[in-house]
Amino acid sequence: MDTKGRLIAGSHNRNEFVLINADETARVTAVTELSGQICQICGDELEVTVNGEPFVACNECAFPVCRPCYEYERREGNQVCPQCKTRYKRIRGSARVLGDEEEDDTDDLESEFDIGGNLRRDHPHMSESMFSTRLNYGSVNGSVHTPSEFDAASVASEIPLLTYGQEDVGISADKHALILPPFMARGKRIYPMPFPDSSVPVQPRPMDPKKDIAVYGYGSVAWKERMEDWKKKQSEKLQVVRHEGGKDTDELDDPDLPKMDEGRQPLWRKLPISSSRINPYRIIIVLRIAILGLFFHYRILHPVNDAYALWLTSVICEIWFAVSWIFDQFPKWSPIMRETYLDRLSLRYEKEGKPSQLADIDVFVSTVDPMKEPPLITANTVLSILAVDYPVEKVACYVSDDGAAMLTFEALSETSEFARKWVPFCKKFSIEPRAPEWYFAQKVDYLKDKVDAAFIRERRAIKREYEEFKVRINALVAMAQKVPEDGWTMQDGTPWPGNNVRDHPGMIQVFLGQNGVRDIEGNELPRLVYVSREKRPGYEHHKKAGAMNALVRVSAIITNAPYLLNVDCDHYINNSKALREAMCFMMDPTSGKKICYVQFPQRFDGIDRNDRYSNRNVVFFDINMKGLDGIQGPIYVGTGCVFRRQAFYGYDAPATRKPPRKTCNCWPKWCCCLCGSRKKKIKSKSSMKKMTKNKDDTKQMHALENIEEGIEGIDNEKSLLMSQQKFEKKYGQSSVFIASTLMEDGGLPKAASSATLLKEAIHVISCGYEDKTEWGKEVGWIYGSVTEDILTGFKMHCHGWRSVYCMPKRPAFKGSAPINLSDRLHQVLRWALGSVEIFFSRHCPIWYGYGGGLKSLERFSYINSVVYPLTSIPLIAYCALPAVCLLTGKFIVPEISNYASIIFMALFISIAATGILEMQWGGVGIHDWWRNEQFWVIGGASSHLFALVQGLLKVLAGVNTNFTVTSKAADDGDFAELYIFKWTSLLIPPLTLLIINIIGVIVGVSDAINNGYDSWGPLFGRLFFALWVIVHLYPFLKGVMGKQEGVPTIILVWAILLASILTLLWVRINPFLAKNDIVLEICGLKCD
Repeated sequence: MDTKGRLIAGSHNRNEFVLINADETARVTAVTELSGQICQICGDELEVTVNGEPFVACNECAFPVCRPCYEYERREGNQVCPQCKTRYKRIRGSARVLGDEEEDDTDDLESEFDIGGNLRRDHPHMSESMFSTRLNYGSVNGSVHTPSEFDAASVASEIPLLTYGQEDVGISADKHALILPPFMARGKRIYPMPFPDSSVPVQPRPMDPKKDIAVYGYGSVAWKERMEDWKKKQSEKLQVVRHEGGKDTDELDDPDLPKMDEGRQPLWRKLPISSSRINPYRIIIVLRIAILGLFFHYRILHPVNDAYALWLTSVICEIWFAVSWIFDQFPKWSPIMRETYLDRLSLRYEKEGKPSQLADIDVFVSTVDPMKEPPLITANTVLSILAVDYPVEKVACYVSDDGAAMLTFEALSETSEFARKWVPFCKKFSIEPRAPEWYFAQKVDYLKDKVDAAFIRERRAIKREYEEFKVRINALVAMAQKVPEDGWTMQDGTPWPGNNVRDHPGMIQVFLGQNGVRDIEGNELPRLVYVSREKRPGYEHHKKAGAMNALVRVSAIITNAPYLLNVDCDHYINNSKALREAMCFMMDPTSGKKICYVQFPQRFDGIDRNDRYSNRNVVFFDINMKGLDGIQGPIYVGTGCVFRRQAFYGYDAPATRKPPRKTCNCWPKWCCCLCGSRKKKIKSKSSMKKMTKNKDDTKQMHALENIEEGIEGIDNEKSLLMSQQKFEKKYGQSSVFIASTLMEDGGLPKAASSATLLKEAIHVISCGYEDKTEWGKEVGWIYGSVTEDILTGFKMHCHGWRSVYCMPKRPAFKGSAPINLSDRLHQVLRWALGSVEIFFSRHCPIWYGYGGGLKSLERFSYINSVVYPLTSIPLIAYCALPAVCLLTGKFIVPEISNYASIIFMALFISIAATGILEMQWGGVGIHDWWRNEQFWVIGGASSHLFALVQGLLKVLAGVNTNFTVTSKAADDGDFAELYIFKWTSLLIPPLTLLIINIIGVIVGVSDAINNGYDSWGPLFGRLFFALWVIVHLYPFLKGVMGKQEGVPTIILVWAILLASILTLLWVRINPFLAKNDIVLEICGLKCD
């Protein structure tokens, strides 16, 4: 795409197109690999079974092996699949070998025990006559019927030798009987050879003395030599790879090489939790459910008559907590972990001396406000992407500036210049991490394993360069604090197109990846593209989801990589091999096609050691996500996720053909028909409806269509899948983009010119492009919630896709988290508000997506992710009950019996055991688990309640809530923000609960002291209840106190106000006096 080295700005609707300021970007051509159904050992085509299906030797990986090679491998080889190393199982028609499992079937005994083979070995004449009978089908009473196209008289009377698709030069032409592959013979496997009279003794078959007699009967006299030659070549090639480093490029170009040794093994494997850890966990869950049943049986049958309202409130809250626990617990029933093999990925897709066959990846970085998201943090993220350990020609970084800020544009220009020095330094010395800010901030001895003087010299030089780079970035930030009255102007005097943030054209700038722009060592750099979509008044732009969809379209025009990685501007790549980790799943030949995304856990820098507000969220990422990975995959959390591009286009996951069901041969066929006919009819009707619904979408994944002139190489047969009007209604009116959606392996249309791509790139980011299309509904990031991540992943899972959770030993990504209490609560508020919006939308998992590919336990998880804000109401009520009980002298439980004591103790023990076992198999410390429990109460009593109120206002009254970007501040000291106190209305509910419970404890203890010894017994239950609330709110108390010595004024005012109100209520209730009259009692002390 030739941009003449200038910035591209324009508006498709206004027919504006301006070149302001880039260079030519190399197009990525599509690479398609065609593979036929041929044996990977001998090269013959696979035969077709009686069911019309190709012969499958291995049911685990379906590695293409013909029956003769399969038989030989079982009889004389290792009896395992060459690719997955799984032991071959006996297939009908094959002889039994040592080590086969016992079978119960009786309808294949002749083949299983090779009865025919024994006869052939004992009686050569009988063997030949039986074999001629198989060749000469259709004979009745000694007469032979052959197809009309063959002249029986012209065929020699002797039984000819068999070859498979080719003639053996060592055998005369009149001795051949060609067995053609099924696709060559239109389904007929054997050219039938007549035999004049079956009563005449069969003459011995002419044999080649150099060949083993056992080979005759496997289909080809030349087969064994070919197979032996293949094994010899494989061994030679393997020696070349291991010892010579692959110098012979001609030999290494053989397509069989990636399937040798480690290269043909799976690229990842599951690591299930050990049974010694997971089985006790499951038992405790079942016991806890039983104990809950007994608990509620007792609670409902034993009401508290003198405090009925308190009892009823507590029971309702407890039932809700139990239901929400079930929704959270069952998706963790079968957790798993995964391990990748990066060496196998390289062996399979990266041959030395040859271009890399790894897939292209487009990386998306989104930013809005450079004042809240400092450009230095965004620059570090971009630098870590450009320096990633991946082929440079296969990486493209797109930065979305949704605020059209000139500060972001200039900072990205400076970043591209510094990248020319930083990227070669990272790759030369293989440093980690490759974000310079965090690399130089490491408190480690960088000379420990680096004794090279060149490294020390270059490290000090690049550190000086980075300090100068920071100075330039900070100068840009300081200059951007004061905007000129006429707006910003560029160096050539042109006004900055984004001066009006809400009314500006679309802008594209290619900084790196152009011809001639290389690093200081002359090496090519990954592509770096700046994108700011068009914005006009009167159009709905859908915030971050709309910006991400614009990146999907513009990247499809420029590079169209088959895989996408999206990261927030503050999430840098901490592990340079993160992309390779994801490709181990995506490019795995056995299961990669059904994976829509690979989610990495979020890890954070700059969090205090105690993690006061549970910013790390370790319980969710190390326990819940592992459990989901054992079902259908983890949910999408908004960043650090590698997607399959096709999954964004609304396609269904590739259908997996299930093997035919086993049938019993014990019963007559008419009995089976009577029993199963009705079920088959009902199933066929429902399945036909489902198949016809998803048929078009599934086929689109493998189709190409010629939408407009200038796009070549499109199959006419595939162009009939969907009309042009339907494509435009779904994807918009861009012919180039529509063509790109049909390219499963990525790449650009062959005949698309640079001018066409340039025009289409501006077109697809125009503000009105999505009007009357399915963008945000069925295509791309889904609109309707501020947490578009949950909604987008949910839609993909409903289409039958599955996701994968990847946890490499070195964290793949790291970011910054708001460690201040107020900022943390606002972040949780946004998440909870998004869940409430999904709950009241048509995409709510309670009623959406049935009949698709979403599994039941996965649905449980999504339901829990959208209903958890509703827990705020029962949580606040439950946390207020201890104070009410202490102030009124009542309690929610009647006098406890021995039976009730046992139930309560069993419930508390089961809760503690569940948590301990979760920490054990999840690898989570007790400190992280306890912080998570504390912030569940803090967030539930504040952010979740406000999110529920705002969601109801939006649904019922149409009151919209503005999205607040979470601040990402640079390092201003060791946890300086942790102690900053910022007043917000979110602090009111938990502060109220904290104060009334403290007052309740004081009043309860005073009441017990006043009433004597007998009142201490009932007080312990109420005190335990109140202290449970106070302990959970303790981090909140430390947060509102701050680092200052005195107490904030707002807290003093609020405490005095609540204390006054409670005092007046106390005087009104007056629990120390009887309700009717004063009761005089005789003093028990003898004063005499």
